[in-house]
Amino acid sequence: MTLSSRFLLLSLTALSGASALSVSSAHAATSDSAEVAALRREMAEMRQEMLSMRSELRHRNTFPTNHDGRPASDRGEAHSWKNARAAAAHTPNDYNGAPEAGIGFNQQARINYHASGDGRPASDRGITSSWEDFKRASAGTEVVQIGGMKIGFPNGRPTIQSEDGKYAFSVGLAFHEDFGGFMGVTPRRGEATGKFNSFTSNARRLRIPFTFRYKDWVANVTPDFGAGNNDGTVGLYEANLNYAGLRNTILTVGYFQPRVTEEDAESSNDFEMMERPGITDIVRNISASDARFVVGGLHYEKRWWLAAYFTGQQFGGRNGNGYYGGDGAISDSQTGGMLRAAGRPIATKNWDLHLGISAMSAFKPNNGAHGRSFTFSQRPEVNLGEDSLLGTGAITNVAQVWAAGPEVGLRWKSFLIKSEYYHIGVNRSRDASGQSLSNLNFSGWYVAANYTLFGTPRAYNYKEGAFAAPGVKENQEFNPATGHWGALEVTGRYSETNLNSQPNSATGVRGGNQIVWSGGLNWYPNRHFRVMLDYNHFIDQRTNHDGLVNIAGRNGNSVAARVQAAF
Repeated sequence: MTLSSRFLLLSLTALSGASALSVSSAHAATSDSAEVAALRREMAEMRQEMLSMRSELRHRNTFPTNHDGRPASDRGEAHSWKNARAAAAHTPNDYNGAPEAGIGFNQQARINYHASGDGRPASDRGITSSWEDFKRASAGTEVVQIGGMKIGFPNGRPTIQSEDGKYAFSVGLAFHEDFGGFMGVTPRRGEATGKFNSFTSNARRLRIPFTFRYKDWVANVTPDFGAGNNDGTVGLYEANLNYAGLRNTILTVGYFQPRVTEEDAESSNDFEMMERPGITDIVRNISASDARFVVGGLHYEKRWWLAAYFTGQQFGGRNGNGYYGGDGAISDSQTGGMLRAAGRPIATKNWDLHLGISAMSAFKPNNGAHGRSFTFSQRPEVNLGEDSLLGTGAITNVAQVWAAGPEVGLRWKSFLIKSEYYHIGVNRSRDASGQSLSNLNFSGWYVAANYTLFGTPRAYNYKEGAFAAPGVKENQEFNPATGHWGALEVTGRYSETNLNSQPNSATGVRGGNQIVWSGGLNWYPNRHFRVMLDYNHFIDQRTNHDGLVNIAGRNGNSVAARVQAAF
């Protein structure tokens, strides 16, 4: 009730009291005087309250106040107060609290602008983070608020969330379109020509990550409309449930790509070259490839990173027409695991030193059409539909497969060099005649160097235990009119993969040896787009397990480009 209303009510009450008092006075001569005295006291109290309220009303009309009770500082605020008081007279009181914000049409959307960070590409997978990290990322991006919903781009990804951030849904994109061809891959006498197109194209990745969040619980589902080496089929990259409520820890169950090796821990949107080095691609596929069933987790700090997962079959592994090439005859699926630990002993503005170790194992391989068998194969570090020149064929009677090796990386300002080495062991059981088979050993390594010519250089991402791509801040984005060109980096790499083990033995394997010299340029006009150009020169020794394509050794060259979009 307003002060003026209370004043009017008390005035009427006082007048009524006065009338009643007059009647009572006439009757007092013949009635109990105690009743008259009580009535007089009540009237005096009411009159005193009325005078007090009149004094307060005069003071407020003379000295208006703000909504927080402080005196208005100028005539504008006094005028606003009077308008607000007039409006309040027509607004019914709501004793249930403030009404819930709704979506109003034809209303002005509220936009909050924030800094865009260092401008590095978004991840190629569903982004899993704690609720607190998600709210911090949302606070650091541009937001449009409509009613009780917020629309923004935390981590560079379109996201719709409730006002308190408890519920959120985001959609991303990792689009990699490759095109190019091969030169000089001439077959030697007796060899088949093979598939080495002079020009072709391939949708290497076309992932659309869908991420659903409720507080610290996150579900990721990422279909992939690209297809590795030959596009035209649709598959699944990941489908997993995550809990991120523990400090700097993410627990995961479902189809997932466990982070193993430094190169594989990087998002494909951050790769220095279009493809991983051959050896890291081989070892990750032992038990930690894309869409692998996992149960496990990771923990990170600014100076160290640790992950461990139990792994099972790959998505579609028991389907003969599976996206990743399955076997419909599997009667007992693979089980395995992986462990990766990384440290960052030096971390300054100009220096970063990365040291790590990765280990993975298939405790028991799939039991399929060839019994418990395992196959290693690798293309010449480009995926344009070509044949493999390196391969072991199906190794049978396999009891266990494992691999392990060190990681090292060093950044100095805009220069980065890194290297990894891995040893692969294949433990075999007895053959059909009961004879024990010797174990097999393979190996490989690479060294890569990278320099950022302009733009924000590569930096260490301690949440992944790996290096991230260059960044393009908003004021550095490509715009010739202002003299801004984004970011440009040059990279080079040498890699060697040896799949020969006891090649002259009847029970050995001649899978070949492959050396690849690579060089490339990567241009980032902004954080969401990239153009890559790679040149590879490959030298392959002969193998006995790839038909007639490489029975005498084969060399060649490839030139390929990629256009990339990442949200």
